[in-house]
Amino acid sequence: AHWSAMTDTAESASSEPSTIAELLLALQAADTQADQLHHRRENSPLRDDLASASDVMRNWERQRSSMRARIDELGTSIEQAEARGAELLAHRERLDQQMKTVIAPREAEALMHEMDTLGAQIDELDLHELESLEEQARIDDQLAAHLRDEDQFRQRLHRADDALAAEVGDIDNELAALAATRSTLRGELSEALLSTYDRKRAALGVAVARLVGKQCQGCHLELSAAEIDTVKDEAADTGVTDCPDCGRLLIV
Repeated sequence: AHWSAMTDTAESASSEPSTIAELLLALQAADTQADQLHHRRENSPLRDDLASASDVMRNWERQRSSMRARIDELGTSIEQAEARGAELLAHRERLDQQMKTVIAPREAEALMHEMDTLGAQIDELDLHELESLEEQARIDDQLAAHLRDEDQFRQRLHRADDALAAEVGDIDNELAALAATRSTLRGELSEALLSTYDRKRAALGVAVARLVGKQCQGCHLELSAAEIDTVKDEAADTGVTDCPDCGRLLIV
């Protein structure tokens, strides 16, 4: 079979018949373990814990910023009301002084009307300032209570971050050890066989499977009697051939 011929020419003639099969199985096991570790690294429940803690912290910060912005906005409004009120009071005082020199009834009536209008505006500004002061005091109290929760939220965030970092560090150490193992295993296999292995792994996920009884453990299909005879013949020298159903490297 052409697969056996390729392997015979690619591998050392001194290799034991089972060596190639064992190396492929070991490489597949290492790659599968690495895949599982990568999946665990990227899908750890600790990532959800960190995301939840981060969301809580961001929401707390948004509320803090919103309250502080509103307090500043109210402070500006109060200052503007005070300044405008002072202007109106000064204007009314000038009118009041002018009123003392007026003789004509019509002019006096016009001044009285203007002074009443100014008084209403001053009263409106005073009310607005009072309402703003009350709201500002209420938000100040809310902000003080809000700030008391900061430590617990930040501690939760730090704990979640530390827990994930520790888990990721452990997984990365395992992956580093696996990378060394994989490098050693791949160094024992020919470039042609590695190319075949990598191509099948990219297409199928699992590139190597055992034949157990009549069944390929990769696709879980049973081979016919004729196929069994064929794969055993093809794998006579190396212990490896291709599954006639799924195309995986079949360890016979």
